[in-house]
Amino acid sequence: MLRTIGFRTLRNRACSYRIPASAVSARWASIWGGPTRTPETNETAVSTDLIHLKGLTFHGYHGVLPEENLLGQKFVVDATLFVDLQKAGKSDNVHDTVSYADVYRHIKTVMEGRPHKLLESVANRLANEILNDYHMVQGLQLHLKKPHVAVPGVVESLGIEITRYRTQTS
Repeated sequence: MLRTIGFRTLRNRACSYRIPASAVSARWASIWGGPTRTPETNETAVSTDLIHLKGLTFHGYHGVLPEENLLGQKFVVDATLFVDLQKAGKSDNVHDTVSYADVYRHIKTVMEGRPHKLLESVANRLANEILNDYHMVQGLQLHLKKPHVAVPGVVESLGIEITRYRTQTS
């Protein structure tokens, strides 16, 4: 039996990938809430639903340099939340999903709030707070970028990316 566990884009072509059901670890089952049966094929599938918040732009005061703390700078955040959206899809009820408007406000509060020296610290705080405050979020991926960085050379942006799961919060 094969189990669909994800979706990838290869050379600008979308394709799903499948692996034997026995190869899917208990770790994946615990992250995604366990396997479910699809009625059409009676195959076991793991939910890989995502909520995306992209290009969130804020003015904050994070950074190591005194000028960054005094003048501030622009930060861009992309967040992907790992959430099982099946119940919300069936019920059409906002209470069965995670409100991206609420998550946006949460990210805004942290990004425009108390300064941190490192983006790693900001991202870790965001991840911990989102996982603690939104029980339906099983994991998340955060990209934090500084589009205007004082470095020699031409850059679009510099930043970090972290991925956290509910079992990794601390």
